[in-house]
Amino acid sequence: MNTLKHDDCKNLATIDVTKGYCHLHKRLVAIDSLVCDEFLALPKCGICANFLSDKTEKYMGVCTAGKKHPWTYQDLIVENCEMYKEK
Repeated sequence: MNTLKHDDCKNLATIDVTKGYCHLHKRLVAIDSLVCDEFLALPKCGICANFLSDKTEKYMGVCTAGKKHPWTYQDLIVENCEMYKEK
């Protein structure tokens, strides 16, 4: 994954495509701005040990956790995925 942005943080509640509300600092932030020191990673496929990036598709990859290896994208939020494993 590239540089971490606010939309990668558990403390953010997305409002629209450009902004969100930071529950930690109690203010609006641009979702594509850089994170603060209190950043708490939101579980996403792209940071899972089971995610295998596709070399031809920039944001796509496969989940290698199961037998079928389905396509997925790196920004898919996997808060409830039982197979999620941090790298």
